[in-house]
Formats: sequence, C-alpha cells, structure tokens
Amino acid sequence: MSAAPDTHHEAGPGLYPRRWAALGVIAISQLMVVLDATIVNIALPSARADLGISEADQQWVVTAYTLAFGGLLLLGGRIADYWGRKRTFMVGAIGFAAASAIGGLATAGPMLFGARALQGVFGALLAPASLALLTVLFTDAKERAKAFAVYGAIAGGGSAVGLLLGGVLTEYASWRWCLLVNIPIALLALALAIKFVPESRADGDTTYDIPGAVIVTLGLASLVYGFTEAAKVGKGWDSGTTWGFIGAGIVLLILFVLVETRTKNPLLPLRIVLDRNRGGAYLTSVLVGAGLFGAFLFLALYLQNVLGYTPLKTGFASLPVTLGVLIAATVASNALPRTGPKPLMILGPVLAAAGMVMLRFIDLDTSFWAHLFPAQILLGLGLGFTFVPLSSLALVGVPEHDAGAASAALNATQQVGGSLGTALLNTIATSAITAYLVANPPQNPAEGRRAGLLAQADGYSHAFTWSAALILLAAVVAAVFIKVGKQDLPTPEGAHMG
Repeated sequence: MSAAPDTHHEAGPGLYPRRWAALGVIAISQLMVVLDATIVNIALPSARADLGISEADQQWVVTAYTLAFGGLLLLGGRIADYWGRKRTFMVGAIGFAAASAIGGLATAGPMLFGARALQGVFGALLAPASLALLTVLFTDAKERAKAFAVYGAIAGGGSAVGLLLGGVLTEYASWRWCLLVNIPIALLALALAIKFVPESRADGDTTYDIPGAVIVTLGLASLVYGFTEAAKVGKGWDSGTTWGFIGAGIVLLILFVLVETRTKNPLLPLRIVLDRNRGGAYLTSVLVGAGLFGAFLFLALYLQNVLGYTPLKTGFASLPVTLGVLIAATVASNALPRTGPKPLMILGPVLAAAGMVMLRFIDLDTSFWAHLFPAQILLGLGLGFTFVPLSSLALVGVPEHDAGAASAALNATQQVGGSLGTALLNTIATSAITAYLVANPPQNPAEGRRAGLLAQADGYSHAFTWSAALILLAAVVAAVFIKVGKQDLPTPEGAHMG
C-alpha cells in the first residue's frame, strides 16, 4: 500500500517540524471526547431533578453519547481517511461545540438525550481523525512510543478527570456547565489545529458504506435498549420485550458482518479484525471498556448516594485512578519496546480486576484511605498498563489506507463495550437492589433509610463484581490471542507499509 498521496505537501513522514505541537492539539481534543463520557456522572442527580428525568431513563444521558460515538466511529474513520484528517478534525470540533451548547441549554430530558447523541456523532469524527493524524505524524519508533504514551494516558485517565471536573462544575456552577465547558475547549483545539496540524488523506477507493453504519448502530442501540428494559420494574429478564430487542440487536450485528463481506469498500474491512493480534486487542478493549464505564458510574453513585459525599468531594475522591493511570502509562511506554505488548496486556487487566474486587467489599462506612484509595490506585495502574500497548498494537501492520478504520475500531470497541457494560451492569445493580429489599424488608419507617442504603451498597457491590469478571476475562483474551513480539511493533517503514 502506498503512503497517502498528499501528506508530502505539508509533512514528510516523521519530519513534520510542528508534530509535537500537533500532538498537543490532538491531546486536547481526545481529552474532551473521553472525559465527556463520564463528566455527567456526578451531575446526573441534579440534571434529573431539574429536567424531570426518571430513574429508569437517567442512564441514557451516558449511553446516548457512547452509543452514537461507538456506533459511528467506524464511518468517522473512513471519512477522516478519505475526506482529509485535518478537515474532519475541524468539522468534528465545531459540531461537538454546537451539540454541547444544545445540551447545556436543554429544557427537557429528550432534548438532553438528543444533544448527547449529537455529541457522540461529532466525537465519532474527532476521535479517529486524531489517532490517524498521530500515526501519520510520528513514524520514528521512539517518538511514536512517547506519542502513544500521551494518547494512552488520556484514554485511560480522561474518564477520571471527567468525574473531577463534573464535581467541581456541579457544585460551584451548574450541571449545565458539564456540557457548556466543551465549547471553549473545542474552539481552542480548532484554533490550534488551523496553525499546527497538517492535512493528510488516504488514496484509493473513497466510497462510504452507509448501510453498514446504519445497521451496526441500530444493532448496538437495540442491544442496549434490551438491557435497559431488563432493569425496568415489571419487565426484567422474563419480558418478551427485553429479549425481543436483544435478539434484534444480535441479528442486526450478524447482518452487519454479512454486509461487510459483500461490500466492495466496507466500513470495517474484516481483514483488520480477523488478524489474530488486532482481533485480540479489539476484544480486550471491549471487555475493559465494559468494566471501566460501569465502574466509574457506580463509584460516583456509591460515593454520593451511600457515603453522602458532595459532588466536589466525589470528584476529588476519584483522583487516585488518574494517578495510577499516569504512573502506569509512563512505566508502560518505557517498558513496551523491551517487553512487547503481551506481558503488559495481561498484567494491566489483572491489576484493574484486583482493584474492582476490593470495591466489591464496600459497606455504609467504608474507609476512603484504607479501602477506596488503594482500590482505585490498582484500577488506574491496570488501565494504564492496558491502554498504552492497546493503542500501539491495534495499528501494527495496518496499511496507511486503513489507518482511520483501524484506529476507529479501537475507539469503537471501548465505547461499545462501555455502552453495553453500563446497560448490563445497571440491570444487575437494579435487580440486586430490588432483591435485597425483598429479602430484607424494613420492619418500620425508621429502618427504611438504612435498608435503602444497604440495598444500594449491595447493588453496587454486585456491579463491581461483574466488572472485575469482565476485566479479568480481558487478561485471558490477551494471553490467548496476542502473539506480537517487541520486534513487531511499528517502525518508520512499517508504519506506512510502503
């Protein structure tokens, strides 16, 4: 595969003089996209009360974003490749700012859900354009490792930063600023991109697989809606509606695979996924995403609803995860060229799962420093050790023409995992809370509040247990599928395959 035909007019491979400034721009935009998945977690109670959103529907504030984002990332990657990565990046930033404004000014639940979905649509342009630009700008092996360390740290820590920022904004301003804050960030990224980011695009067939994008997005939405139905009172896992939507989602995803095998220029070339190492990396990403998003959501709910933390205190109480990610990302970026990705991708999920198992043993007066702090440090270390090799491994041996699709697939797997994981874990937690109250009914009104808190703690505990299982399964997948050695990591020659 030849290199992109028009990258040379502004940047020769690995020689672009402003590549580190461009990395800063990419980092700003990626942080905005990643933290937006969790920044609203702490703001949820305030937004619910303000807009009259039901408890059953509140999760759509999270999943409307992750669904649209994950479902359309594959199409976004192709658009970035063919239309121009800088141009796609800039359109994504403008659209993200506009969608954030709509959400921040929302007057009803559906308007907020719609704005969050629209943020996901433009995030699906922004994220793959960012990572594809990174692969084009950094072709020296050592520089590439440093760039991926920055990207990996943001991918792993951005969610925790979102929780902190959400706490500060909710307590001192309004939940609406959790969305409006994106406007200045997006405009800053836009202004810097004009000056520092070069244009590049792939050659070859530039048609788009619109049917594939529609089918995969509908399939994922149907799956998530099925899980949501299972959490509703009067529905549950015995409901025909629940299994109808889950079944329809599975059928649509199977149809998507069939369509991709018959499309001349598919949304997701199966050659990208069927590679043993990349397939393993993507599956690992799905499982870690499923456990990660649920963990942050239920940790925020536990800290506020059970321990009674304020939004600001909840945000600060989430910082240990970020600390762990930063430490692990630094260590992992230095170790990756020496060890290869496999040892890190086994160690990371094992550490993260250990942290999640610790969170399994929460109660009404759990100590922060003795229990929650070390658990979150372990979780952060695990995520850092996982995301750094994931970012690099998912692009090993990918032709330049497929760089956008491959990077989009990596982002998509994390978001799709997050969407499915949040919906599934929410169902598990809700069912456990209900079961606890049925098994331990309060004898009088005085016991009612304590029983409710114990039920919530039990529900969140179940969610953390399943999160640990999902993340631990990721370690097994990495051990079985990943065969790439340190000698196979991207090089100046291999980065562009031609």
